[in-house]
Amino acid sequence: MKAYVFPGQGAQFSGMGKDLYEGSAECRELMERANDIIGFRLTDLMFGGTADDLKQTRVTQPAVFLHSVALARRLGENFRPDMAGGHSLGEFSALVAAGAIDFDDGLRLVVARAEAMQKCCERTPSTMAAVLKLDDKTVEDICASVEGEVVVAANYNCPGQLVISGTKEGVARACELAKEAKGKALPLAVGGAFHSPLMEPARVELAEAIERTAFKAPVCPVYQNVTAEPVTDPAEIKRNLLMQLTAPVRWTATVQHMLRDGATEFIEVGPGTALQGMVKRVDTSANAHSAEV
Repeated sequence: MKAYVFPGQGAQFSGMGKDLYEGSAECRELMERANDIIGFRLTDLMFGGTADDLKQTRVTQPAVFLHSVALARRLGENFRPDMAGGHSLGEFSALVAAGAIDFDDGLRLVVARAEAMQKCCERTPSTMAAVLKLDDKTVEDICASVEGEVVVAANYNCPGQLVISGTKEGVARACELAKEAKGKALPLAVGGAFHSPLMEPARVELAEAIERTAFKAPVCPVYQNVTAEPVTDPAEIKRNLLMQLTAPVRWTATVQHMLRDGATEFIEVGPGTALQGMVKRVDTSANAHSAEV
């Protein structure tokens, strides 16, 4: 069984999607439509923007989404998912590729999400960090022990890799404690505390946009970040998509549940190879690779 997985923020790179734009009339039309919907030439930044240009949340999220969806379209009849899932932002790509949301609506939701999250980033100085070489419970206990600040487990990426999120002071203190516990802590170049309570204003703002959007049953189960379980009911998809902003990404459990349900091949659709590495950290024998067009 084929599990198609879609990356999130952090997978972007200068030049992303240019080969699709130049090599496929369908992808070129899709990307130009995205430029029109957004109101600026996103593709110019994707193809030739600097790292600083691309790391702006309002650019990063639609860029990764567009690259992923265009690549899924380029696969054509070869895109036959038995199951799908996406890491954070990638969940929107997965839902569009699986037919739960149409492209225009999906892009508008991603733009609304990015703008709402950017406002939260500007409202409260906050950040994220990757904690390595410690088990999940140890990292959770460290976060809980930090007093007077917000810091929580945000991304359960794979065994030995958990991303924490919160105020700058809270994350800095948790990183110190992680090092004392013989772990490794790496600050991430992000603008704010994604998947934490600090994103609550963005969740409220995004709720209106999600409520206005039409959702359908996807062509295959989509394993959502909040529960790590397969979902096909449109109403449930909408609820989980909204909760995702302030809840952790349960990627380890997502991969485990896909394997439990019969996944034999993981195909990453989008920029980068990060998800393949995570899948193989969950199960060293897993067959994981990039989509080939």
